[in-house]
Amino acid sequence: MKVMFVSALCFAAVSLVTMQAGSEKSITAAQVNGTWKTKYGEFKIWALGHQRLQVEFSGVYEYKTAQGPTANTGEGSGIATIEGDTAIFKPEGAEEECRITLKFTGGKLVVMQTGICGFGNNVTAAGTYKKVSGKKPKFESD
Repeated sequence: MKVMFVSALCFAAVSLVTMQAGSEKSITAAQVNGTWKTKYGEFKIWALGHQRLQVEFSGVYEYKTAQGPTANTGEGSGIATIEGDTAIFKPEGAEEECRITLKFTGGKLVVMQTGICGFGNNVTAAGTYKKVSGKKPKFESD
């Protein structure tokens, strides 16, 4: 009886370690490369190797004024580091507290933004993006 209990305990521990190790999914360059869009923003991403991604973001916040519709815009570019399925991006010249987290999951790009990133008023990178192209994007710096 004691042997069965110890065996069951060992099996449960091995299963838990295996589940945790499997939860950090690695993704391929083909899964991240391309252009990702929402109604209010766009990410251009290209894998550079060595867990680095070239990233370019452009976003817009549209609103109405007495003079008619207008919009604030913002953009940022730089190099992100990726580990597993999640990359961390801080645009060049952005405030120190700016942090943009890019999570590639289920064929989508889920983006969270913390801090002020120097985009236009109410412009944010946060949102769920859909991949619209897997081709190498044309970057402003090209």
